[in-house]
Order: sequence, then C-alpha cells, then structure tokens
Amino acid sequence: MAPFLSEATHDLRGSYGFPECHGVNSTNPEPCPRHRLQSSMTTSPNAVWTLDTRHLGQRVHIHDALDSTNTRALALADDSTRHGLVILARQQNAGRGQYGRSWHAPPGSSVLMSLLLFPPAELRRPALLTAWAAVSVCATILKLTNLQAQIKWPNDVLIRGKKVCGILIEQRTTGNADFPLATIAGIGLNVTQSSDLFDQAGLPDAGSLAMMAQTSFAFEDVAKALIHELDAQYAALLAGDLHTLETQWKRRLGLLGKLVIVEGVQQSIRGRLVDVGFAGIDLEIETGETMRLAPESVRHLHAGM
Repeated sequence: MAPFLSEATHDLRGSYGFPECHGVNSTNPEPCPRHRLQSSMTTSPNAVWTLDTRHLGQRVHIHDALDSTNTRALALADDSTRHGLVILARQQNAGRGQYGRSWHAPPGSSVLMSLLLFPPAELRRPALLTAWAAVSVCATILKLTNLQAQIKWPNDVLIRGKKVCGILIEQRTTGNADFPLATIAGIGLNVTQSSDLFDQAGLPDAGSLAMMAQTSFAFEDVAKALIHELDAQYAALLAGDLHTLETQWKRRLGLLGKLVIVEGVQQSIRGRLVDVGFAGIDLEIETGETMRLAPESVRHLHAGM
C-alpha cells in the first residue's frame, strides 16, 4: 500500500476552471450517483471528540477507516447545523487528489481530515480557503516541530523541499437559500512515515513530521493541534481580518521578486512576481508591463529561469 501523499493535492473545481467534478456538480444541488449512494449509507464513527473551540471541531467524528473523508463530509453537507463538523480517519483507502487521482494511507500514519463548512459569502472563494488551510498547517508545523514550512502553489505544504501535506477543497450547492454552498476542506498531513517507507514507495520528494523533525508524534495530538489552529484562523477571517492570512500566505509562498512561470489552463507566462494577493497575482512581463491574473486562473506558480 502506497503511503499517503503520493498524489494528494487539491482541486478547485469550476471556480478555477478545472473540468473535473469530484462528486457534486457545481450547478446541480443533487449529488452524483456515487455520492447519493454514499449519502444513503450509515457510517457511524468509532469515537467522537468534543473540542473546546469557537467555530470548528466542537464535534469530531473519528473513523478507523473510510474510503474518503471528503466523500463522507459531502454526504453530510445537506444540513447547515453540521457546520464545523470534522471527519477524521485513521486509514483512508480511496482518497481523492487533483485531477481525480487516488491514493492510500497506512493506518495511523497521517492526519486525514475533512472539515464541513458553511462559510459566509465573502469567505467562499476556493483560493482564500486553500490559503487558510495551508497557512494553518504551516503554523501547526511550526508549533509542533519548530520547523518553517513553505507553501507550494496552490495547495501543497513542504518542509525543506519535501511534501508533507496536501489540501483538497470541494464545494456543493445545497438548495438552501440561507446556506446555498457547502464547503469541504480536506487536509492530509503526513505524521509518522519514515524515509525508508517513502523510498520503497518510489516517493523521494515526500516527507513526514517524524522524518523531518527526527522525533515521534501521535496522529491524534497532531490532529487536535491542527483543528485548534484552523479554528483560530477561521475566527480571524470571520472578524474581517483577511490581511494577516494574506500576508502569511504570501510569505510562505516565498516567490516575491523572483522570476516565475505562471501556468494557467491554456497558457504559461514568464515574468517577475511583483505581488500575490486575493485580489490578484501581479506579474511584470518582459515588455515591462505589469499584468494581473486572478488566483482562480492559475494552476501552478513556480520559480523559473
């Protein structure tokens, strides 16, 4: 079984021009047949945590095994009273990544969680939600390991160049006028895997907290720390503080002032990265002009010659 993170990334669906629909059509409130079947199934958690948080994680359902935490959360996304519910699995057998790729996680090796949210309209942009999740992961890593993590556009988290986390944002319409859009923030964070395990799986660019910090962690402790950080960051967003998140996101990307390649859906553009923000990505091209690109239009952003 391949370790987690062999393909764990995120999909921004229609909002980012990606054609795939991982389960729910953005223009149709009805789940696709696979998720309609999942919705009809009874999947009881093996344990429940009640955390002392403000918005997220007051209810955490822990499952010994699930096909996908995002699939389970999507099946529960028809009821806004479930806002803040966290689905956590010790093992995942059919997790979804970017472009419909699948991957597996050995039992207890990773934090495999999905948060069910019904955010207000100003917080529904996938770019913002991805930044929120990624910055929260980086802050959690710093608190637990004293290591600085970097965000790789749009949704991976790295430590010293090794990918330790992937994020998957999915959204579905609910048919409810008061809460028209449900959001699932799926996060997978490698915790206990060794370098030998990654080498055996042919994943030389993957890493885990234990591997990078040279110390042991329990996935339960990491999960609780991450949920508390996500909750605190979400509270700040609800209070109107997008600036702090944007600043941390920009810093963790680490590309300002550098020559970069911006890959869109249909073309790639080279230039010097002037600024990154939720309003747009400012790129100085070779003519000396500065062009602004919507974050939703950018699939990849990386250093280039």
